[in-house]
This record gives sequence, structure tokens and C-alpha cells, in this order.
Amino acid sequence: QDIDYIQIKADAEATARSYNYRVVMVNGGVELDMRGRCSAGQKVLACLIIRLALAETFCLNCGILALDEPTTNLDAENSASLADALRSLMAARREQDNFQLIVITHDEHFAHLIGTRQHAEYLWRITKDDNQRSHIAQEEILD
Repeated sequence: QDIDYIQIKADAEATARSYNYRVVMVNGGVELDMRGRCSAGQKVLACLIIRLALAETFCLNCGILALDEPTTNLDAENSASLADALRSLMAARREQDNFQLIVITHDEHFAHLIGTRQHAEYLWRITKDDNQRSHIAQEEILD
């Protein structure tokens, strides 16, 4: 059974200069520490969600959000869940003139799940030739 949500909990003995926190998962109203109870993919997804939440909290109207290989260690279900969260973020930021989402990925299926066709006119493909020189090419987004 999947969890309901994750949460960052601060310990009661926090001081003005130091905070101890832990990440917990909640399932059916019961809090469980994530440490030692979740897969590598769940840890990666939790980390991404926390980073997105922190970016949303501390970088209000931030112009650029960059994700480098965000689907590493994610199974298909968690990858689809992350794509859904990113689509929601893009929809919420649609009216923000300076917002750019940069996703660096080898996972073309994930790029398709994000809905690149609805949100961008083209993509950039970076390849290396036989001499290990990088080449950048603008490509049309295919249906």
C-alpha cells in the first residue's frame, strides 16, 4: 500500500540557530520515519518533492527550476507521479513571465509524460561525436 503523504518534522529541542528535522511518511494517519523503511526510489522521490517544496517556499516567483536526471532510481509509477507534479507546477506558473523549467534527462518517456508538446515549442538535444566533442541541436517536438 502506498503512503498518503510525506512531511518534514522539526524536533522539539530546536534552538534559534539549529534545527533537527526528520522526514516522515504518513499512511492511514500513522507517522513512520522514512529512514530504513523505504526503497531507493522512494527516497529519491521524497528528496525531489522536498526540494520542490523548498524552492516554492523560499524562491517565490523564482524564474528557473532545473532538474538533472530526476528519474534516476525511480520506478515507472514514481516517475509518472513526478511528471504529474511537474505538470501541476507548470500549470500554476503558466502566467509567470520569467518561469523556465529545465529538465536534463536521458528518459525520453519521462519528457513525454511531462507534456513537452503542450509547454514548449522545441527541445535541445546534446550529443557527443566520436571525438567526444559535444554538439547541441534544436529539435522540433514530435507527437
